[in-house]
Amino acid sequence: MPKMHVLPDVPRWARLAAVGAALTNVPSAIWRVAIALGVPVGLAQSEYEQMGAPGLGSLALVALSLISEVLAFLTLGLVQSWGETWPRWIPWLGGREVPVMVGTTLAGLGALATTVFGALFVYTSLNPDMEASTWGIWLLNIVYAPLLFWGPLLGAVTVHYYRRRTEASREPVPASV
Repeated sequence: MPKMHVLPDVPRWARLAAVGAALTNVPSAIWRVAIALGVPVGLAQSEYEQMGAPGLGSLALVALSLISEVLAFLTLGLVQSWGETWPRWIPWLGGREVPVMVGTTLAGLGALATTVFGALFVYTSLNPDMEASTWGIWLLNIVYAPLLFWGPLLGAVTVHYYRRRTEASREPVPASV
């Protein structure tokens, strides 16, 4: 695993919030991969058939899990050096400074989207339209509940990122003698 280059001016709460946001997807991703592999998670057979799992639908479930994990992982860039300077391996951008508004805008849109998704999850879980056992519904709610924190955690880290980056650029220049 690559070494984390946490910046010295990032407070502990921001690092923990970024890690928390990055981890909110893990339970639901594991649940989707379990479905893709045909592991019983309390759903009726008709639900597996509707998702096409196991089978071709499994590819979509695994892809969704991977994409959501990558997007959640990007939160760590808001508290690490690669969120301020593009990694060298990125063509044309490597080594250049990440514009504050690019990081802030993308992360802000992500925070908004994941907060809306969390609210929709609450609505859906209160009005389920799926065939599942009681324990299957409980499991579904347990593995998706952490996603309620993704948006707010990402939002808090985004605000911190913006403030830290813009305050650093506004530091007074020492007067020349």
